[in-house]
Amino acid sequence: MNWLFLLLPLIAACLGWCFISLALRLLFHPLHPKKILGFTFQGLVPKRQDEFAIKIGKLSASLLPVNEMEEKITHPENVKKIMPQAEAHIDNFLRVKLVKSMPVVGMFVGDKTINNLKSLFVAELEQLFPEIMKNYMGRLKEDFDIEQIVTGKIAAYPPAGIEKAFLQTMNKELTRVKLLGGLLGFIIGLLQVIIMLLLTH
Repeated sequence: MNWLFLLLPLIAACLGWCFISLALRLLFHPLHPKKILGFTFQGLVPKRQDEFAIKIGKLSASLLPVNEMEEKITHPENVKKIMPQAEAHIDNFLRVKLVKSMPVVGMFVGDKTINNLKSLFVAELEQLFPEIMKNYMGRLKEDFDIEQIVTGKIAAYPPAGIEKAFLQTMNKELTRVKLLGGLLGFIIGLLQVIIMLLLTH
């Protein structure tokens, strides 16, 4: 009888491992609703996928606020950062493209005039760029609803795909959880053996 007692920790460890494994599997399975003995069963994640999608959609919208993006893009310091590139393009346009398309202009327009025109264009662009971006971001906000897009994508994503990504990402952690379940089961079984031995003596 005592030898059977010694098997209890191992049996409890196996039960702990199996219980945790089953609990983790029930997060996703059954992927689709199934009726068993009149009750409908479905994995927690597929069952509440629409709710998760709404929550993640709202979180995404809060993490990517269009208003803050607009402020950063149109901030004077950020506008100044792109001006050198814009100036280089304007310079190339005035010195190369304009002369190629209108050779007569090249005969009458010198470096001084080109530099003056370039300075005027750059100054105008520096004032115009924030207004263009504000209008663009305003339309983007109307046409590009981050919350709605993310919610729709997640809600329509196959549950099997979510399960695969989850298992691939959390594989090591899930194995540790199962081992912990087995360890706890072993400890509980060992305590039961100790209690039984104390009671039988």
